[in-house]
Amino acid sequence: MELAKSAAGIDDVRAFRELSDASRALLARGLRYVQCGKGAPILAKGQRVSGAYVVISGQLRVFTLSPDGNEATLYVINPHETCVLALNCIFNDLLYPAWVEAGSATRVAVIPGTVFKALFEAEPAIRNMTVQAFSTIVFRLMMELEGIHSYKLERRLSNFLLLHASTDGTVRMTQQEIASHLGTTREVVARALGQLASAGRIRTGRSRIAIDDPLKLGESVKRPGTQ
Repeated sequence: MELAKSAAGIDDVRAFRELSDASRALLARGLRYVQCGKGAPILAKGQRVSGAYVVISGQLRVFTLSPDGNEATLYVINPHETCVLALNCIFNDLLYPAWVEAGSATRVAVIPGTVFKALFEAEPAIRNMTVQAFSTIVFRLMMELEGIHSYKLERRLSNFLLLHASTDGTVRMTQQEIASHLGTTREVVARALGQLASAGRIRTGRSRIAIDDPLKLGESVKRPGTQ
């Protein structure tokens, strides 16, 4: 990670635009930015957390490892969101329980733990942001758990492709990247993609997957008995 020079900053996040002058001065004394390339490690399991991580641009992926060494995404942190596991660590003096890596061109604001806790105590906007962050991540984790326990791989894969496709119906990820998100192997994903391609739901290419008919692919996501 390198110090970032982009103009984008913490003031782009609504909660921090509402700080009092005293809180702004406190924040300025400890705030730093990091610019991360795709796949750059941000936090590791068992690491002591130094502060709050707020995504300014790009994305962070929080993941765990299965006993056989496969990665499985717990949730992603999008622009203007913060890592709730890191917040839990600084409020409760815990070590980080997962791994975090950066997406492409990711810029992160790092706020020292003591500073963030002071802002949390003094500023309603920071308290509201924190509560909203926890609520959002709980929802995402519940959705992921539901997918793991209720969906077969083909339905999980179809749902993943629909969620990550651009407006032209293209998912620009490698099979290994998709496998890491779903907590399985590249070979398993390759077979499932082949089945979807044979059914006419997708077309595969180098590091890209084209969805010709999203509605048809969406049929793969429905549970038995749904309309």
